[in-house]
Amino acid sequence: MLRNAPIIPYIPVADISRARKFYEGRIGLKPKEVQDNGVLYECGKGTVAFMYQSPGAGTSKASIAFWPVDNVEAEVAALRDKGVKFEDYDMPGLKTVNGIANTGGAKAAWFKDSEGNILALIEQA
Repeated sequence: MLRNAPIIPYIPVADISRARKFYEGRIGLKPKEVQDNGVLYECGKGTVAFMYQSPGAGTSKASIAFWPVDNVEAEVAALRDKGVKFEDYDMPGLKTVNGIANTGGAKAAWFKDSEGNILALIEQA
């Protein structure tokens, strides 16, 4: 049933106007459709993500979405140039250096959006 259907991630935000500045201005997403209750963003390879207003914005302590990228270092540098701040972690099994973790087969970097949601970039080895 659902294994052949596309899935659309939801991104909860407390302030749509503030979040649009982040998603469009800082990370470069383009709106595909603006609706009364949110914004549908075009992403790579025909995928989309839906941003909507919610009181639950920023409450997850885990990543809500990730982008697979070819080069984490290059993406981190480009996003930092736009003012995106990357998270640093130092815990058992996960340590970042300059915002990037080498997880033994992949490299990953995490950042928070303007609403406190955790997003990631992942480069597969």
